Amino acid sequence: MRNRRPLVVVGDVLLDRDIDGDASRLAPDAPAPVVDVTDDRSRPGGAGLAAALAARSGRDVVLVTALGPDPASEAVRRALRGTVRLVELPLDGGLPEKTRVMASGRPLVRFDRGGGRPGEPGPAVRETLAGARAVLVADYGRGTAAAVHGLLAEVAHRVPLLWDPHPKGGTPVPGARLVTPNASEARALTSSEDRSLRACAVRGAQLAAEWRAAAVAVTLGVRGALLARAGSDSPMLVPAPYRADGDPCGAGDCFAATAAAALADGALPEEAVQRAVAEAAAFVAAGGAGNRALWRTAPPPDRPAPERPADPFELARSVQARGGTVVATGGCFDLLHAGHVGLLESARRIGDCLIVCVNSDASVTRLKGPGRPLTRAADRTRVLAGLGSVDAVAVFEEDSPVELLRRLRPDVWVKGGDYSVDALPEAATLREWGGQALVLPYLDGRSTTALARRAARAAAPGPGYRS
Repeated sequence: MRNRRPLVVVGDVLLDRDIDGDASRLAPDAPAPVVDVTDDRSRPGGAGLAAALAARSGRDVVLVTALGPDPASEAVRRALRGTVRLVELPLDGGLPEKTRVMASGRPLVRFDRGGGRPGEPGPAVRETLAGARAVLVADYGRGTAAAVHGLLAEVAHRVPLLWDPHPKGGTPVPGARLVTPNASEARALTSSEDRSLRACAVRGAQLAAEWRAAAVAVTLGVRGALLARAGSDSPMLVPAPYRADGDPCGAGDCFAATAAAALADGALPEEAVQRAVAEAAAFVAAGGAGNRALWRTAPPPDRPAPERPADPFELARSVQARGGTVVATGGCFDLLHAGHVGLLESARRIGDCLIVCVNSDASVTRLKGPGRPLTRAADRTRVLAGLGSVDAVAVFEEDSPVELLRRLRPDVWVKGGDYSVDALPEAATLREWGGQALVLPYLDGRSTTALARRAARAAAPGPGYRS
């Protein structure tokens, strides 16, 4: 029987307004574009958007927020009626309004107005939190989370709590199951401007320790999200399933709402982040918060095959010279299977090129024993190079790709989830030039050894076989 306790969203609601139009000329009295308006619409933003997204699947969602008697608050009530249940705090002043003026789908300017402050929570807020299945705190720094901070600290020890923070907001309560800052918020919260994945992983672990959170997922936009835990040097990067070209407005709310719903259903933080990354990509592809039908998604757009220089070292130099990120992975790739393909596709989405380091035939024999490899290095290289996710392939003769990596000097080295970053000898090598070793989710139950054994059994003579 489905648990009927609701997902409770706590946070600051905004009224978002989009004025769409076309801009094809400048004003006669100033060098400013003239927008011929074609559409003017408003919708709940902030915690209101997060609550609406969480309720898309028919889930029971309660929104705890501050609303007043002003027209913007009334507009939010009307928009959410029948979708989520409201438990209101009093609002002293007007609800914040954010108005974007868009031309051909691109924002030209934004106007902000309003900024009332929440009052004290009543008994209904405590009762609502006491009956929650899980709690999502969508903190936009406007005071709602601060007003109920003590109640949130109590509930965090009983049910899963996800906190989506804001640099102007308060500190997440101890015991949060997952905290989800985006990359710029994480930099602001740690006073660091280093934008590398390694620095992002360090920041995530640092924030998890500081906030006493079970895990921190730093969202990276089109790159996905990086999951870190306090005291762990094994972050997990969850790449987006495809590059979504669309309006990213509201993608963070979609990520947080999806992850919170997954935690409410009993998912681990790793599982919740994987679901959230995929759903956020679909949300952006479908038009983001500006899409009238928020539950409708668009198919993944085709990504054109990249131009691949034949020399992996030349590729690495050219990508890094223009400020790009070089990603590398390695292995025998003796029989290419679905686990390999999934890993390579995920690795390619992390950066601007993917170089695959492949064991030579002699190296595979030393590692795997007589009878291996099943496929010669020339054939393995050709198959890998034919994949759209692979930009270049390099073969190494040693048992480890360490010396090859020292020549390539990639920014990121990835392996599948059946490894631990701590156990990878390549991790120490990457640190020599400030690179980062990462573990990606891996498709379980797929291996070359298992495939070879099944093939051998299938080829073995049956009981009725005669020579």
